[in-house]
Amino acid sequence: MSQRAATITSLAKAFEVVKAMQAGGLDWGEGYRPLGRQALAEIIEDQMAAAVDRHLDQLEADDAADRRNGCYRRHLLTELGDIELTVPRTRRYSPVEVVRAYARRTRQIDRVILAGFVLGLSTRKVGETLLSILGRPVSASTVSQVAKTLDTAVAAFHRRPLANRYKVLMLDGVVLARKTGAGALRRPVLVALGLRPDGKKEIIDFRLAASESAAEWEQFLTDLYRRGLTGEGLDMICIDGGCGLLSALPTALPDIPVQRCWAHKIRNVLDKIKKADQPKVKRALHKIMNAPNAPAARSAARRFAGRFAKPYPAAAACLRNDLDELLTCFRYKSLAERRAVRTTNAIERRFREVRRRTRPMGTFQDKTSMDRILFAVFTHENKSQGVSTPFLLTQNN
Repeated sequence: MSQRAATITSLAKAFEVVKAMQAGGLDWGEGYRPLGRQALAEIIEDQMAAAVDRHLDQLEADDAADRRNGCYRRHLLTELGDIELTVPRTRRYSPVEVVRAYARRTRQIDRVILAGFVLGLSTRKVGETLLSILGRPVSASTVSQVAKTLDTAVAAFHRRPLANRYKVLMLDGVVLARKTGAGALRRPVLVALGLRPDGKKEIIDFRLAASESAAEWEQFLTDLYRRGLTGEGLDMICIDGGCGLLSALPTALPDIPVQRCWAHKIRNVLDKIKKADQPKVKRALHKIMNAPNAPAARSAARRFAGRFAKPYPAAAACLRNDLDELLTCFRYKSLAERRAVRTTNAIERRFREVRRRTRPMGTFQDKTSMDRILFAVFTHENKSQGVSTPFLLTQNN
């Protein structure tokens, strides 16, 4: 059988040859990677040099001035590993479009890096994981640089127009920690989650705040209002009962019925009960919460007061003072509908996912890294609910 020798002059041709040889059962080992990187670097550098020559030739034909201006180093991450390139340039031109033309493989690797980051791997562990793919580890600094590609998508998410497509709005503040020079700093994340008429739950937006004060909540809710979430069509707003949020609601979203979160209320009541009595108090609270209708719930609340007001007056007052707002959910007839709207647990569950994925990272290094990972996890959770999001974790540069 005759054999043909051919010079490979393009990345596409090189990958065709690699795939053909792999399909033929050739055991590559690791020896081909250094030679592959060297060959690929030579192909790209030759094409960049040719692009500079064409640029200068065209200027000379047009009687315009420009001249060569040395070169600089640039790294290109590919399936063969990290390739260091010498990029020539002139005073007015740099052939970086040649590098971009070969960057399709880079975007695939970037998506792997972002996926590992979102799944909770540390930057060091992401780099080590890529060792089996690239034949060499990727530095933590490189992973951090790729993670920065999320920033544009995060900014767009926080600015996007909103619509009044929800029947219930859930608001809660959940505390996360981030590192500072003086140790871990605990700060709340303000979150708005919407329950759609079809039952799907969507994280609408979130805000890294200095506190859960009325001013912080009002700023967050005013921004949502300005972008289109005016409260039209809302049946109720479910909240945890924090003073700052309660103070901000009449200004930001007035005249919408409030549902106090039963999960928070049960915890608050049980905090005022001796441990030995907590199980029976909790059962009595569940009888109120799971009553078949509002009159039955009020009857159960009266029985609760008659039974526990004397030994535990503070616990009885805690329930009595917010009873009306705890029973707002009874405007829905079915227990399934009430269960969906009577707590902010949907937000708590999503933060458990945030903590699960970020536990290997420790605390967040800064606000930007917090914003990125919250965006990534929340948009993933939205997608799992069937709520489309236009912000994909891809590298477009």
